[in-house]
Amino acid sequence: MLPDLIEIVPLTEPVRAEITVPGSKSITNRALILAALAEGAVTLRGALWSEDTQIMTEALQKLGFEIRVEADLEEFCNRTITVKGLGGRIPRAGTPGKPLEIFVGNAGTAARFLAAFVCLGDGLYHFSGVPRMKERPQKALFKALRELGYRIETEYGNDRLPAFIEGSGPSPGGKCEVSIEQSSQFASALLLCAKAGEWEVKVVGENAEESPYVAMTSKMMEAFPHQGGTFQIEPDASSGSYFWAAGWLAQKSDLKHAHARALRDLGHNPGPGETLKLGSFVKSEVTVSVSPTSRLQIDQDFQVFVGRFSLAMPTEVSRKHDLADSIMTAITVSPFNDGGNGVKFTDLGRLRLQETERVHALKTELTKCGAKVIEAGDTLAVYSSQLHGAEIETYHDHRMAMCFAVLGLKVPGIKIKNPACVKKTFPNFFQKLAAPPPKGLGVTILDGKSGRKLEMDELFADEVG
Repeated sequence: MLPDLIEIVPLTEPVRAEITVPGSKSITNRALILAALAEGAVTLRGALWSEDTQIMTEALQKLGFEIRVEADLEEFCNRTITVKGLGGRIPRAGTPGKPLEIFVGNAGTAARFLAAFVCLGDGLYHFSGVPRMKERPQKALFKALRELGYRIETEYGNDRLPAFIEGSGPSPGGKCEVSIEQSSQFASALLLCAKAGEWEVKVVGENAEESPYVAMTSKMMEAFPHQGGTFQIEPDASSGSYFWAAGWLAQKSDLKHAHARALRDLGHNPGPGETLKLGSFVKSEVTVSVSPTSRLQIDQDFQVFVGRFSLAMPTEVSRKHDLADSIMTAITVSPFNDGGNGVKFTDLGRLRLQETERVHALKTELTKCGAKVIEAGDTLAVYSSQLHGAEIETYHDHRMAMCFAVLGLKVPGIKIKNPACVKKTFPNFFQKLAAPPPKGLGVTILDGKSGRKLEMDELFADEVG
């Protein structure tokens, strides 16, 4: 088990590695819903097995679905999951006197997808989650479900969880309009169940026609074996971003070390007409097992992002147009960018509504490390800075923990609080960092309080059943 505080020891030598990452959370939880709606058994290969996907699996089992979970020999945090689909029928429901309890933790996909899904049932369901889930938006989804004729009551009258949802089966001819201004998961939830519910769903709001996560849902629905069969879950590109970023940082260190060696060889700073010859040097290379061609995941573009701009980032990066969750990774490592005017990260509004208020969290923790960060509206401008170590608050947010662990590969003294929060999507993340190349980066990770080097079996975030 991971201790409450760990310290990342920076890499000092070039690294060459080929990293495998677990399956996509976004794809896995969509596939679990589609499998439950299928006519017959569907086997999901390469499915992520983490806190969020376990919550979804356990909820489906509580709803009466027969699910078999088997080990994946290629990736420890993946599973082969077989779901016996019932063609839109939901076996179990509660009554007004005893609603069926559905706990969604802090899993946004489970909260939204299951809310639409249980409307196909016949009875009363009570949804609840962790305290942060009580703050996350649900209003646009609940509004659309009410337009379709379903009864939803929230305990505090604020259209957020906890909530009672009464399932009454399909609603033939039902029409609704859903906004994705706050979350594209609202539209995905409705679209996944639209055929079984006989609903007509109109998606409106910011970037409605091009939303990458709505597009992911539509493409999956087209490719899914709705009559039963097998569906392959691809590796998670957002998880891959941490290792692509690690390679980017390592290559910058390679050049820095080569430059220092060349200066030592020359014996003085180059004068007029002299050329500093770097000569040959070992170059770091970190590759990640993420398919670059499926186009299901917008964060596949992070690989192109770091490759296209080599050692310098562009002056502006948009969450809407360039990157999705992996923009957090780019923000965290951007103090090492070579651009003199800094990098402006835009369209960050949705980051405020996720596992934590991520815009504030990123600014706070980067500033704590010595970075110059300016927040204006839903924009963060990050400037090249000399960083130093700090204890990083993760806010129970898996992506905060992983982003700042990558920063620790270059900055001495980075300590991560509550590192086990990575169990949400990537339970063996720290094991991947610590494993010797080529399967890992060979990073030394210490107990943040005692300074003792942690062994591999101590770097796993929670037990996996």
